[in-house]
Amino acid sequence: MTDEKLHQIALTLVPGIGDILIRQLISYCGSAQDVFRSTPVRLQKIPGIGPATAHAVLHTPVRQEAEKTVQKLDRMEARALFYTDEAYPKRLKDLYDAPVMLYAQGTADLNARRTLALVGTRQATDYGRRVTEDIVQGMKPYGVSIISGLDVIYPSVHQKTAQEMLIQGGLLTENRPGIKPDARLFPARNRIIAGLSDMVVVVESAVKSGSLITAEYANNYHREVFAVPGQLNQTFSLGCNKLIRENKARIYPSPDDLITAMNWDQPEQAGRTGKSNASLLSHQFTEEESQVVALLRQQNDLHIDDLSWKSQIPMGRLASLLLNLEFQGIIRALPGKKYQVVYV
Repeated sequence: MTDEKLHQIALTLVPGIGDILIRQLISYCGSAQDVFRSTPVRLQKIPGIGPATAHAVLHTPVRQEAEKTVQKLDRMEARALFYTDEAYPKRLKDLYDAPVMLYAQGTADLNARRTLALVGTRQATDYGRRVTEDIVQGMKPYGVSIISGLDVIYPSVHQKTAQEMLIQGGLLTENRPGIKPDARLFPARNRIIAGLSDMVVVVESAVKSGSLITAEYANNYHREVFAVPGQLNQTFSLGCNKLIRENKARIYPSPDDLITAMNWDQPEQAGRTGKSNASLLSHQFTEEESQVVALLRQQNDLHIDDLSWKSQIPMGRLASLLLNLEFQGIIRALPGKKYQVVYV
């Protein structure tokens, strides 16, 4: 690993600073190494950094622990992904609460074209297992990646499954290797699952469970959410039925309906439109259209609220602009008020 990566890991070990302050530090200083090379006076000019935080950054002995983490990652053939890295998951990069550092193991494409999260109770019924198997089988022809977490597998009975996943998939976490499972870490894990996914399906869930937290995050991130309806008054049906009743999830009918809802059954975009990247570049866009198309090309897709915020185009004008681009075949509307460039 590079010195910069070592310093990035070290920065996450400084007590009292979280993801937001780390982004602030990197934004002002330019790199993790430059953060540690800074002076207290310079650091305190950064919004959110006071004397105590500046002292912690410059004087907490974190390098040795960072070196131990690097050694563990090397032994595990795992890698550390900082939010500025090209390989960092693009679906997470722009989320307001995305982790600045992720640790990944295996061969999974973290920027897979299509992703789906399956969440639910660890005590699944036969019905829940059958539904899950049907969904997984239904996604296979469409190249959909199914989402999971790293290193200390919980519960331990899933160790064998986790090892098998490394062959044609991967494990991902924001926690350094060796961190023990703790209930307070589960909601943070759930936000990563939601953020990595285009769609979340809750199969079985009690009223108070991590699955509902994942669904809540997914709604906040403008992801599609489905819930499998279950028998009334059954413990693991109550959570799913609650999501449906409160309009926080759509009723899951079948794998085919999931595919249709996400437009994953459509032909490849370039073949369907007959257009190419060259014709996109030659198209005569207005300044605002160019801005919107550029934003959409940078992302897998964007919600209209995010587009408005990033482009600073008022919602009323943006809606009209998006409709015009859709008529021209430049973009397409996705479920959940999201938009995507039709060809890239």
